Amino acid sequence: MRNNPLTKAHTTERAARRFGVRMTGPTLAVLLVMTAYPLLFTLFYSFTDYNLLKNLQKPASFIALGNYTRLLKDAYFRQAILNTVKFTILAVIFEMLIGFLTALLVNSLARGQKVMRTLLLLPYLLPTVTVALSWRMMLSPNYGIVNQVLETLGLPVFNWFSDMRTAFGMLLLIDIWQSAPFVFLLLYAALQSVPLSQYEAARIDGANAVKSLFYITIPNIKNSLALCALLRTIDSFRLFDKVNLLTGGGPANTTSTITQYLYSYGIKSLDFGFGSAGAIVMTVLVLLLSSLYIKRAMG
Repeated sequence: MRNNPLTKAHTTERAARRFGVRMTGPTLAVLLVMTAYPLLFTLFYSFTDYNLLKNLQKPASFIALGNYTRLLKDAYFRQAILNTVKFTILAVIFEMLIGFLTALLVNSLARGQKVMRTLLLLPYLLPTVTVALSWRMMLSPNYGIVNQVLETLGLPVFNWFSDMRTAFGMLLLIDIWQSAPFVFLLLYAALQSVPLSQYEAARIDGANAVKSLFYITIPNIKNSLALCALLRTIDSFRLFDKVNLLTGGGPANTTSTITQYLYSYGIKSLDFGFGSAGAIVMTVLVLLLSSLYIKRAMG
């Protein structure tokens, strides 16, 4: 008796579905353990007064929205939010602009693209700690090469990371220097997928380079542009290592970010309930920003 082809198809589909579940099951389990559990743990303790030292003798108490109220009333936290938003906006704008222009330039080269790609990616490949310490040495007020050059030229010198006029700008400059190559890499890869026939057709129709850029290049890579902006926004919003190594949030809280604030007032003091509330607030802010990007890209 022959098997019904429809029955065979259903059997094959069920087998494929079971195989997919078996293959993705371990990964999903790891993701649940590594992401869902810490998130629920953080959310729960954000409603308590959990402090590692104080709660060695007694359990943490439920204080409802006490930590969130304390956060919103703290002028330092509000300043940290403003600093983070300001840094994120400026960093994403400049990194996207520099990365995009660099990708266009390298993509237009007839020769030497491989060499240029390698050289341009070097800053992004360096560990953040190495980048921060290298810049701290170059900008040192005592022996830094930047101040020595400025002094030789008769120009004013600065204590770059302790001066309110320069600290924030230096952090922004260092982050752009390290992260713009990431944008370049993604956009350069996107440019490789733009059909050359479209440029040829535009050239025949008399379109110049500017029109080709706005009517061919950008529309073809708009999804990659949105993805780059989203990834850089998330990464810039959680900036910590450069701030912690170079300024510690100073001077006068002008470079303090949300993560630096949580480290200084939550983690270092072992006030995990307060720190958890701050982490939840930061997560919500990142989700709101991300949703705007995603909605814009899908629209």
